[in-house]
Amino acid sequence: MDATNNPFNSIPDVKIPSAAYRPYVLHGNILHISGQLPVKDGKAVWVGQVPDTVSVVDAQNAARLCTENVLAWLKHACEGDFGRVDRCLRIAGYVATGAEFKDAPIVVNAASEMLTSILGARGEHARIALGVASLPFGAPVEIEAQFSLR
Repeated sequence: MDATNNPFNSIPDVKIPSAAYRPYVLHGNILHISGQLPVKDGKAVWVGQVPDTVSVVDAQNAARLCTENVLAWLKHACEGDFGRVDRCLRIAGYVATGAEFKDAPIVVNAASEMLTSILGARGEHARIALGVASLPFGAPVEIEAQFSLR
């Protein structure tokens, strides 16, 4: 893959925040990335429950942004060397939903498809997709992930 078509070129750089948790933990060759919200440049892009205030399409876009943020922490942990990624083992997707919404997996599919599109077979993973009453800062979606590294 040449540099102009490399999907990793658009992944932002991140810095470890001073917080009561770590954005990721590398234990042996297993990387656990904390839940990521649909935040860009420090600001929430979407806020609300699906489908009451956030459409399914916007929630899928939010899931993609969460996944971009997961990939940013993966990039940080690998020091920019995505060749170290053996595979994505599992993702967990949480969708803030109205009481009658039963399609959280449709929202989380956007994250799964993005990982497979970017990482190929290394992006295939197990997962859970849950509808929940609320998420931090009113986010409609949160995605966490585990990877195996070389």
